[in-house]
Amino acid sequence: MKRKSLTMFTIFLLLSCFLGSQTAMAYSTLSKNDEKVIYLTFDDGPSVMTDKVLDILKENGVNATFFLIGNQIKGYEDMVKRIYTQGNSIGLHTYTHTYKKIYSSKRGFIAEMLKSQDEISSIIGVKPTIIRFPSGSSKHLTKAFLEELHGYNFKVYDWNAVMSDGVNCNTPPDKLYREATKTTVRDHPIILLMHCDYMHKNTCKALPRVIKFYKDNGYEFKIINDKTPEVYFPIKNNK
Repeated sequence: MKRKSLTMFTIFLLLSCFLGSQTAMAYSTLSKNDEKVIYLTFDDGPSVMTDKVLDILKENGVNATFFLIGNQIKGYEDMVKRIYTQGNSIGLHTYTHTYKKIYSSKRGFIAEMLKSQDEISSIIGVKPTIIRFPSGSSKHLTKAFLEELHGYNFKVYDWNAVMSDGVNCNTPPDKLYREATKTTVRDHPIILLMHCDYMHKNTCKALPRVIKFYKDNGYEFKIINDKTPEVYFPIKNNK
């Protein structure tokens, strides 16, 4: 019983960290406006579940942005093509998503992005330049590093609304729906973080209701591209 309580407490701490610090509003790079805009974004694809997400998006007449992991693309080349040809945008989410590797050095991080970029480019004929840090840019991004990334034409995109599917893929669909629609973002575009790895069946179950909610509330669905203003968490380390 004690072990179970400890496990639940650990999960609570993880959720608090992910849904608390990581959802700190990225207002430092988002301009206020009166338009209702939402960007649906999905991390950790491609996978079999990505195909289901694409079906739902098509059925509802909306598009999204997919931040893909390079070493998961093999065998899913047709799906990557489908993401692109269906009118969605593709971003880079490193090549391995292995934290010890990608965050060991700035050079290593950039190398992973470039490798993933080449992988995707060989399939769709376009080099994506929008990137997302695994677990977000907080603790990793400095002003100097941002300038270095800009030297490779990379632009950084975090989020200001989130589902907890990245912490617990078994979170019930109703809870995911509530998380996605009870955002505190009011006068800025919403950048909603979701996941589409093979484990995220419940995300797919919640997604149609999430789309309907924002449609019913007058939101316009947009995709992130290289013209979209960057969205990153406040930079605490200015070195």
